[in-house]
Amino acid sequence: MSKVLEFKNVSMHFCDQKGEFEVLKDISFSVDEGEIVAILGPSGSGKTTILNLIAGLITPTDGEIITYGSIGYMFQRDHLFEWKNIYDNVLLGLVLQKNVNKETIAEVERMLKIYGLWDFRNHYPSQLSGGMRQRVALIRTLAITPKILLLDEPFASLDYQTKIIVIEDVYKIIKQEKKSTILVTHDIAEAISIADRIIVLTKRPAQIKSIHPIKLSTSHEQSPLKNRKAVEFKDYFDVIWRELNDEQKELR
Repeated sequence: MSKVLEFKNVSMHFCDQKGEFEVLKDISFSVDEGEIVAILGPSGSGKTTILNLIAGLITPTDGEIITYGSIGYMFQRDHLFEWKNIYDNVLLGLVLQKNVNKETIAEVERMLKIYGLWDFRNHYPSQLSGGMRQRVALIRTLAITPKILLLDEPFASLDYQTKIIVIEDVYKIIKQEKKSTILVTHDIAEAISIADRIIVLTKRPAQIKSIHPIKLSTSHEQSPLKNRKAVEFKDYFDVIWRELNDEQKELR
């Protein structure tokens, strides 16, 4: 299986009024084509910094990042324009890229129809539920046909019941569109239910504490909700919770 991303001994330093401080230290990992990788770590450990590095928004202090294809970045908030209808919101990335043509419009319309948003294309964001707004934001990100999809806690602002439904929707879309995905989250259960592998970071300066390949007896059913019921789920949860709790203790 070919790689879409390689992190090679990446370190990242920032400066503030108190001076220079290290956020990431010697981080190395890779992501394979079609793989979903979740990143967990204590608060402030640099999870979002990793996504910003992948997206090219910042440059590493040391090390090398290799991406094999374009990047799509979906943030925690949907950032939909309230004065634009759903159709125009989804087209926005293509408009900015000056890449609106018959083929790209056809692809957008295909996704709107497949993922249940076609009948809402003339609605405005304020008329949609939180879950539907996240679906719109995802399709807008996918419209630019990224090779790698970055998700920065995209479900954090949703209530629990809505979150479960939206995770199902997003997972289905990612799998159906065959997108390599890196998910940053603080939710262990969410990560286990979605990811093929989970990377656990230490406290800052973050290093990789562990990498867990996730093998669930329900994975073939392609459903995060069903994955939560797998017999192996609790064991993964307990191990990862202990690892994160150990790091949090050291921060106290």
